[in-house]
Amino acid sequence: MKMRWLFILLAWLISLVATFGALFIGEVMLMVPCQLCWYQRIFMFPLAIVLGIAAFAEDRRGAIYSLVLALGGGAVALYHSLLIEGWVPKTWVPCGPGPSCTDQKLVILGNVQIPWLSLAAFVAITALLITYLRKTRT
Repeated sequence: MKMRWLFILLAWLISLVATFGALFIGEVMLMVPCQLCWYQRIFMFPLAIVLGIAAFAEDRRGAIYSLVLALGGGAVALYHSLLIEGWVPKTWVPCGPGPSCTDQKLVILGNVQIPWLSLAAFVAITALLITYLRKTRT
């Protein structure tokens, strides 16, 4: 087994954990996600499928497509994290009716916000994909 395959496999596993975590929060804990959380899900859920296919077919193109999704999701997660921290003005909040994007109700491990975990997942996936793509360059 080639070592470079592990990078894309780890990226896929992170996307799976994040996807199942989001589904657990929404479907089991019955917490309705805010609009920015939905956007992050839109980027993360396809990653679990595309990275799974790319990992087992060892398809470099799948890693490139996934990198685009990870960068987009990371941008939304970064914006959401900055919004929660108060570094983005409240007037820039894109949320409409429904749960507030700035008033997060779910924290884990004491004081870790869910958008921070999303940002960490997207950053880790991006780093792993960039490493994989550099090692598979022909």
